[in-house]
Amino acid sequence: MLSGQYGEQDSPIARHLVQANRYQLRILYDIDQARGNGRSGEDQEVAEMSVTDPMRAHLTEDERTADLRLDQLRQLVGLVDYDVSRDPFPVTGMDAIVFWVGNATQAAAYYQLAFGMDLVAYAGPETGVRDRRSYVLRSGSARFVLEGGASPDSPILDHHRRHGDGVVDLALEVPDVDRCVAHARAQGATILEEPYDETDEHGTVRRAAIAAYGDTRHTLVDRSRYHGPYLPGFAERAATVTRPAGHPKRIFQAVDHCVGNVELGRMDYWVEFYNRVMGFVNLAEFVGDDIATEYSALMSKVVANGNHRVKFPLNEPAIAKKKSQIDEYLEFYNGPGCQHIALATSDILGAVDLLRENGVEFLPTPASYYEDPELRARIGKVRVPIEELQRRGILVDRDEDGYLLQIFTKPIGDRPTVFYELIERHGSLGFGKGNFKALFEAIEREQERRGNL
Repeated sequence: MLSGQYGEQDSPIARHLVQANRYQLRILYDIDQARGNGRSGEDQEVAEMSVTDPMRAHLTEDERTADLRLDQLRQLVGLVDYDVSRDPFPVTGMDAIVFWVGNATQAAAYYQLAFGMDLVAYAGPETGVRDRRSYVLRSGSARFVLEGGASPDSPILDHHRRHGDGVVDLALEVPDVDRCVAHARAQGATILEEPYDETDEHGTVRRAAIAAYGDTRHTLVDRSRYHGPYLPGFAERAATVTRPAGHPKRIFQAVDHCVGNVELGRMDYWVEFYNRVMGFVNLAEFVGDDIATEYSALMSKVVANGNHRVKFPLNEPAIAKKKSQIDEYLEFYNGPGCQHIALATSDILGAVDLLRENGVEFLPTPASYYEDPELRARIGKVRVPIEELQRRGILVDRDEDGYLLQIFTKPIGDRPTVFYELIERHGSLGFGKGNFKALFEAIEREQERRGNL
């Protein structure tokens, strides 16, 4: 039974903890059945602790459905334990990344064909939604929602004219929408949508929304009483592409972090916003020579929720000789927004090979990066030879906790705004600080080619 420290037993927080415990026990049962023997030490420890310990990390329903394990998530995204009962704005994880795009139908096909995502739900004129088409895609625990305007007066079309393809909503899964909204309001946040319920034959979802930087919002979602494919009004859909034999089940398993670009002088404002309104903690800070080249510079700070499933690096431009990547983004996106999304993978080499075969372009890395004796001495031994990383252009960085492998795509749309990062973590909880100079020089070369440096 849940003790009084978690509040009333029928409260959303209490229901969330009970539900999380049930998910955990179900996945342990599945593991037992698959192995046909006893639990591993990690699983046994979870079984003994998760029902009574509010600080123990739990699998979400999306993670359980994706057959992910706690040990995987600790490595993939740096998941940590924390006490949810003491969090004034508890966030379970990312619920969805919602894009407003010029052609959602084609974008949905692209993400299936190029990124290996699976179509799971749809809403549009055929389901009674007249002004848009919405496609819901999944890869592991990551959920993307691609929406395009289907009627001339759709607000999506106005947004797309201003920004091009981009992220409009970094939706967060929370156990108690009303509690989060009450705290956000008390801390001065702008409430875009008051808490409300949506219901269909699959149950009820409770939602609200608060404003973030630029035209970006955070929809708060409690889907603990819902068992449909996404939200009420969405119909279940199967993948519309046929993949070749031997294609992996998925290319990436989760979202690691989402990077926001804001105007000069506004980074600290938004860091303080996430600290005050959402109770996020500061993970890292990069300023000065850490994050500059001969020609351009920027500043960056990273905030995260209590369990570190949600991590938001926030960048602002710094004064330099030439235009930085942040300046370019702000100009072409026409304001602040989400610049790139890091996708966590357990096999970055295989992911890069497959994405390249599917037509995804990556930023090139010069041979001198891999020949640098200082780099080789710093990174030490990693799981594959440096030559294999060089052949694919994968960057490597090491800190006191371990190392990581990462690579960045070129912008995926017509404007030089949104791009992706692939990241494979091996203990490191960082963001590739040692690679910043090489990355920014690669971006500068692309800016020069576009005439924007």
